[in-house]
Order: sequence, then structure tokens, then C-alpha cells
Amino acid sequence: MISPQAILKDTFGYDEFRPGQLKIIEDVLDNKRTLGIMPTGGGKSVCYQIPALMLSGLTLVVSPLISLMKDQVDSLNEMNIPSTFINSTLNYREANERMRYIESGAVKLLYVAPERIENDDFYNWLSHLPIDLIAIDEAHVLSSWGHDFRPSYLNVIGPLNSLPTHPNILALTATATNRVQDDLTDILGIADENVIKTGFERNNLALKIERGVNKPRYVLEYVQSHVNESGIIYAGKRKDVEKIYEDLKEHGIKVGKYHAGLDDEERHQMQEDFLFDEIDVMVATNAFGMGINKTNVRFVIHYSLPGTIESYYQEVGRAGRDGLAAEAVLLYSPGDLRLHRFFIEQSEADEEYKQSLTEKLREMNQYAKTDMCLMNYILKYFGEVKTTPCGRCSNCLDERPVVDVTSDAQKVLSCVVRMNQKYGRSTVAKVLKGTASFANGWREFGKLSTFGLMHDQTLKFIEEFIDYLTANDFLQTTNGQYPLLRLTSRGLKTIKGELKVNRHETNITKINRPIVADGQFDEDLFERLRKLRLDLAHAQDVPPFVIFSDRSLKDMSQIMPKNSQEFLSVNGVGHAKLERYGDKFIHEIKEYQK
Repeated sequence: MISPQAILKDTFGYDEFRPGQLKIIEDVLDNKRTLGIMPTGGGKSVCYQIPALMLSGLTLVVSPLISLMKDQVDSLNEMNIPSTFINSTLNYREANERMRYIESGAVKLLYVAPERIENDDFYNWLSHLPIDLIAIDEAHVLSSWGHDFRPSYLNVIGPLNSLPTHPNILALTATATNRVQDDLTDILGIADENVIKTGFERNNLALKIERGVNKPRYVLEYVQSHVNESGIIYAGKRKDVEKIYEDLKEHGIKVGKYHAGLDDEERHQMQEDFLFDEIDVMVATNAFGMGINKTNVRFVIHYSLPGTIESYYQEVGRAGRDGLAAEAVLLYSPGDLRLHRFFIEQSEADEEYKQSLTEKLREMNQYAKTDMCLMNYILKYFGEVKTTPCGRCSNCLDERPVVDVTSDAQKVLSCVVRMNQKYGRSTVAKVLKGTASFANGWREFGKLSTFGLMHDQTLKFIEEFIDYLTANDFLQTTNGQYPLLRLTSRGLKTIKGELKVNRHETNITKINRPIVADGQFDEDLFERLRKLRLDLAHAQDVPPFVIFSDRSLKDMSQIMPKNSQEFLSVNGVGHAKLERYGDKFIHEIKEYQK
């Protein structure tokens, strides 16, 4: 039997597996139920696509991302891997034709939405197919502790477990806290030793937070300084999407928009234009992007604060999927919290789920205020400990002067202790401020030695400073509707004078740093190859990245292959793409060299 390594090179055009991929593939081939947790862009799909080619029967891919299915199927068919999908975008006749084609045994991978499996007739049809493997993509939506819980997704697990061929199951996700991971292993019957986590760090992604900037001006200047680069701008409200879109369009930017207020046809056209590089920048609500497999997105800007770290990291993960340098910028304003709190309060979800969303929002807000390495903060949230700073994020590169705030920190921490760690941020802040209405009463806060200890500061400053101490692990909050402040081990050391607290000054604007360069390649040749790729994409009605990623084109622009053997050394070029496109691209390179 051909090895996974040989398939990786000959079919997919890659020399080496990414971390975790081979271990997952081997466990799947050993018929072990497996959970793979890998960052966005970490190569999750290869983990079931290679086994699909090695197993005799059919691989069923269950995914909630209908928009992604066509792109993935197009990409697989480009590599001569027979694949198809059945979802709500097909009419009855088209679905029937595909079902007959699948019955013939010609297909190796079938993509379906979970709702389709709930249909009794479709499930009965599935039951007669030789299914060897089920890949459950975006598996985090199975967990009520996840950020995108879909109760209906749980309904398909029983039927899938009951298929007569007893297929193996591989679950994959990019965003799973330890709590979500435990939930998934219980739901899917996966042993702890078969959970493969590759780490959540994205080494090519530079995270950045801008606080207190003029958002419209910042966005315009940023986009103008990243001309001809593909990017996504996320905004929380439709009116913000429209405003940013009109502003960029007025300044000559090739821009699109995407939100639920547009009709289906307009949304579809905007998405197609973005995928085909007809527009450079997409301004959208978070309805856009799920399942968008565009590999050459160079930046993601969050115009407003996302509701959870999981959704934030998933959205910024849409930048740099080709492995080249990319940047993610969060424009932070405290007012963004109000919109999220309103949505949570108006939600029809039960109180436990609302509380879960409130806790996640609080953690997202702490991330926006921390001084620690941003990548390390995210890794800590997902249960991964890393002590070495990333060296790429805005906190690591912050050039503002550092000031010693140990004295103020000790005042806050001491107050928390003297209040027996039984109160929340707002109450502690008012005691430190010395708010008159808090002096007397049954709690007798006025008798505390810390009452009014920070009377010369505004209440807003004190509350934000408490947030800072919480975000940087000197304080922690309890769960529940009314979170209480508690000291951490770092906070205790600070009170004892064993640890100093340093903070960047808050009144100096940081410099907008450019994205890290991708290395040496011929930019003129790269643009010429992009043009050829776009022409081929239009002719075949597939997005350009399905033919070759930007990384492949930059590799060509550096190597400048002159023959088939050299063309095979390009990242992402396997035998199928050599046969299909090699002559055209080699000819273009030779013409350029003349």
C-alpha cells in the first residue's frame, strides 16, 4: 500500500507533514476514534483526505459550512481526487444525479450538511453505502460550552453511530478549550489518548490591538497602506459595514460588503468577487467567513470587539492560511461591550448559556486590555502554557515607556483582601474611590483602611486598572452572574513586595507597523503569474486559490522552474497540477525571463 508520505508529496505537493497530521492519519488508519485540535490553517482537511485515498470505501465529511463544500470539492477534483457534495444548494434532480454517481463507487469523499442526515430518506440511502470513515468538521459546535453551539448538530451523532458499516470517526476543530474538549470526547466516545492537540499558535500571524483610535480614519489609512492586499474588516453592526464600505469605495478601494440585510444574490456575488480577487477588501459582519477557504488574506481588522476569544481567533485565522506573514488588528473601544451585553440579555437561551456567553465576553475584554504577549494570552485561554513571548504582537513590540505601578496595584489587591474577596469590580472600585454612599450601612466599608485610598483617581480609571490587573493575572474573577474578585499567586506576591507591577504608559499612540515581509521573490513575475492564474480561474469557474495559492506563486517567482522536475519542487504542486498547469506556468516564466 502506498504510504501517507508518498500521497502527501505526489498528490498534494508538500514535502513534509505539519505537526500532528501524520499522528492523526495513523490513528485513523488504525481504526481509533480520534479528535484533532489544530489551529485554523493548520491543515485539518489533509487528516481525512489522505485516509480517504487509502481506505477502500467512502469517506463521509459532515460539515455545517455549506459555503466551504464547493471550494473543497473543486480543490480535490483539481488534484484528481473524486469528490462531491450534497446540500441545500442543489435541486432535487441534481442531488439525485449525484446520489446515483456515488452509488457507482466512483467517489472517494462525500461532503454533506448535518441537516441532510436528519432526513430519513437520505439516511436510509446512506445506510446502503460502504462508508469507512466519518469526518466531523467544526466539531466544537457539538458542545454547549463552545462559542457556536448548534443543538441540531447533536441529533446526527446517534444515526452516524448506527450505520451498518460501523465507520471510524474523526472529529476536527480549531477552537476548543479544555472544557469543550472533554465534552467532545464524551459525546463521540473518544479515548483521551486519541486526542491530538498540535498547539494553537500561529507563527505567521501578528496580533495587534489599537485602543482609543479614530476607527474610520485608521481603517482608511491602513487599507491605503496595504494596496493590492486581500483583507477582511469585521464590524458588529450593519450600519458600520455600510459606512466603512462607502468610505473605502469613495477613496477608490476595490471593496465589497456582506451582511444579512443584503439579498441572497448580492451576498453571493460579493463573496464570489472576493474569492476571485475582483475586490481586495471585504467589509462584513461575522456572518461572513465561515467556510471561506481563501488562502491569500493578508490582514483581518476587527472594527469592534468580538463576543468570544474562540470566535475572534477563528476569524483572525482567516488571514495567512497559505503560511505567509499576515496581520490581525483589533480596534478596541469599551463601548463595544454594550452591544454584546444587549444581545446576550435579549437572547432566548437558558440562563446557564447566557452566563457562559457573559464569561466569554469578560475574557475577551480582558484580552483587549492585557499588557502580556497577545499570542500567549490566547494560548493560556485554550489551556496551553508558553513562557516565551511571540515577538510579533503589538504588546511585544510596544515602544511606549514602562512605568512602575506596584503601589497602585498593592492598594487594589489589599482592598480585595480586606473585603474578604467577596465583592466584584464595581464595588471594590467604589470603596477605593471612597464613594460616600458606600461609607456607612451594614457592610461598614468606611471603616476599612483601604476606603478612599485612591480618592484622587476617577472611578473609570480605577475600574480599568482593576481590569488591567485581572487581564495580567494578578486578579481573577469567579464564574457566575455576579463575578467576584480573587487574588492569584502573582497578586499575593505583589502584596508581599516580592513582585513588581510594570505597565506601559497609556497616553502615547503606537506606530502602525507594516506586515512582515514574505522573503525574496520577483514581484513583477508574481503579478504576471497572478494574472495567468486569474484567467485560468475564470475559464474554469473556480476561485484562483483552488488552482494555486499565493505561496505557490511566490515560490515559482523565486525558484523560476524551467522544467517539470523543477516545477514539482514548488510548494503545493503535485503530479495532477503539474499535468494540468505545468506547461502554462513554465511557459509564462520563460517568457518573462526573455
